[in-house]
Amino acid sequence: MTFTPHGKHLIAGDWVGGAETFRSEPAHGPAHDFAVGTVDLVDRACAAAEDAFWSYGYSTRETRADFLDAIANEIEARAEAITQIGSQETGLPEARLQGERGRTTGQLRLFASHIRKGEYLDLRHDPALPDRKPLPRPDIRLMERPIGPVAVFGASNFPLAFSTAGGDTAAALAAGCPVVVKGHSAHPGTGEIVAEAIHAAIRSCNLHPGVFSLIQGGRRDVGTALVTNPFIKAVGFTGSLAGGRALFDLCASRPEPIPFFGELGSVNPMFLLPQAMAARAEALGQGWAGSLTMGAGQFCTNPGIAVAIDGPETDRFIAATHAALEKVGPQTMLTDGIAKAYRDGKDRFETRNAVRQVYTTPSAGREASPNLYETTADAYLQDHALGGEGFGPLGLIVRVASVEDMARLARGFEGQLTATLHMDAGDLPEARQLLPILERKAGRVLVNGFPTGVEVCDAMVHGGPYPASTNFGATSVGTMAIRRFLRPVSYQNFPEALLPEDLQ
Repeated sequence: MTFTPHGKHLIAGDWVGGAETFRSEPAHGPAHDFAVGTVDLVDRACAAAEDAFWSYGYSTRETRADFLDAIANEIEARAEAITQIGSQETGLPEARLQGERGRTTGQLRLFASHIRKGEYLDLRHDPALPDRKPLPRPDIRLMERPIGPVAVFGASNFPLAFSTAGGDTAAALAAGCPVVVKGHSAHPGTGEIVAEAIHAAIRSCNLHPGVFSLIQGGRRDVGTALVTNPFIKAVGFTGSLAGGRALFDLCASRPEPIPFFGELGSVNPMFLLPQAMAARAEALGQGWAGSLTMGAGQFCTNPGIAVAIDGPETDRFIAATHAALEKVGPQTMLTDGIAKAYRDGKDRFETRNAVRQVYTTPSAGREASPNLYETTADAYLQDHALGGEGFGPLGLIVRVASVEDMARLARGFEGQLTATLHMDAGDLPEARQLLPILERKAGRVLVNGFPTGVEVCDAMVHGGPYPASTNFGATSVGTMAIRRFLRPVSYQNFPEALLPEDLQ
């Protein structure tokens, strides 16, 4: 099955073109023209989403679960074509896209199963106590209800799992919230074919067409119009700190402020404890190199910083990392803009006297090669620019004098998606010393692993303190993600016949 994009927006069941177009910039294969989004299209999509909410927001859990399963089935029916266009646009290998497609359909089905169970509703009931003194208690029941239409911004680095039908969309639809997606211009064809799958599922399930819309391209005014539209009640975003913060500020400055759930990036520090380093410094270095360069380092959970105590074990670790990186050739990055940002980040490290170059390679065009640097704890704490996300295969080793110095450095880190402890049994006292700090700094703390790869499951947290995300109490991966698009409602002294079905 092949796919040739038609380049139109999906607005509440209608494929809509436009006078102005932009041309895709694939890593390989043919380029295609796509209609540019407009403020008028945003207004149409949001109005339709609000209209859809009056039916979809009050639909049964089974109806919504069947819809999520149908989307997953329609995506799988287009599997070959999705892989083809996705690989052309992003340069990602076919195996990676096939795995990501499985993750995408898997999380759709996970949310379907989750809402069928009903536990997410957090049902509570305090029966009336009419004889209580000095005052009687009324009958009070509580359940979670959907908040209304949600805006979702597609991510550049995950064209499937964090984009058109990704985790934000799946969680919002599961909650009962219609979705308006702002497609990412790095993979518009992939966004279009996934939108076709959602459109087919809407029709097969006989739902209001306003339950989903996709708006392609567009300038900054399109994103601004989307997050400020009065019908939108929350925003899901995965992207840069600068872009996310600008949208966050817009959400906060609305006449009716709304929550902005932004995942904005992280350097995901690893802490290499003494016994683990003595036992397996070389293996840790090889493992880090593999994680650092996976997908050209274009993961939000890429472990960009390794913290280790100065000494011969750290020398061994660095040598092993260096040797492993030498075997990694240039990799295609997602866009020309991301490739340029990676080169700029590399330049930022090389212009600092406190940073030593361990292994550097040139990168040109849309390709990136790995780079490795080292510095000290004092230098790092004095230069906040060293803590910026490189978003590419760039690693920084920070040498410290002791575990106490390691703890001091950890307290100086900004919020992170992940933090990792590499330890053996003999490192338990040091790990206990660090853990309270890392819990405050990260949404997910790992032991003896690498953070690239986020399991989609009930217990996963993909979020963390700012600037890793804009809401430290939320996650964008796992079933808890549905909580972002729900709010509690209490029902006092209701006759049973008037109660929502799930409270009866």
